[in-house]
Amino acid sequence: MRPGGRTARTRAAVRDAVLTGLSEHGYPALTVEYVAEHSGVHKTTLYRRWGSVEGLLADALDLAGEDAWTPPDTGSLCGDLRALGHEVVDAFGDGAAAAAPTAFVGAAFQSSRAAEALHDFYAERFRRCEAVVTRAVARGEAPRGTDAAAVVRAVSAPLFLRLFVTREPIDGALADQTARAVLAGVEAGAYVPV
Repeated sequence: MRPGGRTARTRAAVRDAVLTGLSEHGYPALTVEYVAEHSGVHKTTLYRRWGSVEGLLADALDLAGEDAWTPPDTGSLCGDLRALGHEVVDAFGDGAAAAAPTAFVGAAFQSSRAAEALHDFYAERFRRCEAVVTRAVARGEAPRGTDAAAVVRAVSAPLFLRLFVTREPIDGALADQTARAVLAGVEAGAYVPV
């Protein structure tokens, strides 16, 4: 746990209550009272520190973005792209596991503050994933100048389209197919800005 003692424990308890509330009830039904009851933190403290449900949600995403997650390093660009796709499937493919992250996405359509926090979370994830393309360029698997962020987005975009637009299931086979398509585009220079 990072320094902060009681403050860090309080923030973690609040984050856990926000995630539970999102998973069980969704963003529209999430209340400061619910978070207070499930975190053990008095609601006046929640209002003073976070201000609103939007503040609680934004901080939960900020805290999630402070984790030690690193992108896969399988030794090949194809393997790394497949692993990234499979991480999306693992996070969103199972109903119980997907409840909180799906609720975060839904909240972003209802709250500008949640949308900003979600944007910042994924911007940080994509920034970390740039290493995947940097390593691929060094190994000669991708042309110099390949737009790392575009490559990473291309792997997850078809999966998110199915999840949130067409409401189709996703699985490992789709993640593999997407990775192969993106790899072909990388090899053809499609992700090098003109």
